[in-house]
Amino acid sequence: MHEHDHSSTDCSPDSHAAFGRRDLLRGAVVLGIGAAGATIAAPAVAAPAPTESTPGATPARTTDAPPSLAPDPEAPADAPPGAVAGVEVAAPAIASCATWGAAAARGTIDTVSTNPNKILIHHTASANVTDYSQAAGYQIARDIQQWHFANGWVDTGQHLTVSRGGYVMEGRHGSLSRLQNGSGTVVGAHAPGQNSQAIGIENQGTYTSATPPAQLWSRLVELCAYICDQYGIAPTQIYGHRDYTATACPGDVLYSMLPQLRSEVAAALAGTSWSVIVDNTSAGFSAGSSWLTSSFSAERYGADYRYATPAEVSDLATYSATIPSSGSYRVEAWFPGIAGYNTSTPFIVYTGTGSSTIRVDQSAAGGAWLSLGTYAMTAGTRTVVAVSRWTQGTAYVVADAIRITRL
Repeated sequence: MHEHDHSSTDCSPDSHAAFGRRDLLRGAVVLGIGAAGATIAAPAVAAPAPTESTPGATPARTTDAPPSLAPDPEAPADAPPGAVAGVEVAAPAIASCATWGAAAARGTIDTVSTNPNKILIHHTASANVTDYSQAAGYQIARDIQQWHFANGWVDTGQHLTVSRGGYVMEGRHGSLSRLQNGSGTVVGAHAPGQNSQAIGIENQGTYTSATPPAQLWSRLVELCAYICDQYGIAPTQIYGHRDYTATACPGDVLYSMLPQLRSEVAAALAGTSWSVIVDNTSAGFSAGSSWLTSSFSAERYGADYRYATPAEVSDLATYSATIPSSGSYRVEAWFPGIAGYNTSTPFIVYTGTGSSTIRVDQSAAGGAWLSLGTYAMTAGTRTVVAVSRWTQGTAYVVADAIRITRL
């Protein structure tokens, strides 16, 4: 009996049960593009009460390696194939089997001399945990190996694993050395008929209705770009598990984001991508004493976020960045969406030649990047985005993180 003849659907010990255990982290639904005086809103959903935690509470995610790219539902539908000559793609940090503490393989791992011709994207169908640490990443790699041993397989089925915190681990023994050499393929056990042709990447979590964390997405883009560069695979050859097997994997949300993944990988290969994230803990952020700190919501970006009560005063939370060249830039905001937060929070975008105010409903659709619009910006270092307290009601306005991407 050959392990790779089995139909591998998801990595959890019971994928059907795992879908029922997934958490309630929601992906943003963008209903409008920001413009002067515009409002961005999303459907109201159940959320925790807006009780703020005591400053200094233990954070649920780390910011050791802030991402430069993350999910955006407005990305172009596809991207041109192939890499651009002369552009070298940096290798992401990948923990070897020895580094994350893999057990020895329980049999012979086959290899083929031919290179893979595609990448298959999976999800583990496990819980959407909020422990984004390296230790948690290494633990999911060990768990997956044990689940696959229980299937009677000789080793972990997939070639590589990305944790929710953005840590990348080698899956099946030997996969990393083959990738680094750009020669040959370790035969996996992740998709029948494709195990000797496709690199399988497992992404920790369940993405049937939830959006992958920004850290995971960033690493996935970098990893796919590196694989494409090493093996000469076109970005258009990135597929989902369900394209080759009758399975829900990698979940409806992640599967719907594959066109964007191809596009961002193509940009990375072409060397044209530029993006910067400014969190409320970054050097580019500034806010007065009225802006308090909270780590209450698990939908926050990084360790915490700022909040303040509305007031008709000039008291902005500001985000400064260096725009590298004049051109078109997409501006996005990340914030926890909680029922009881302000439904008309003013975000001000400064282009270098003027400004636009966009009002955002922060009572829902948090925990993902929300587009504030696309703007023609001039080059230079300045305040690019500000969050204002000047709005109606008593519900908190929130300043968490912003992202600026050159288009």
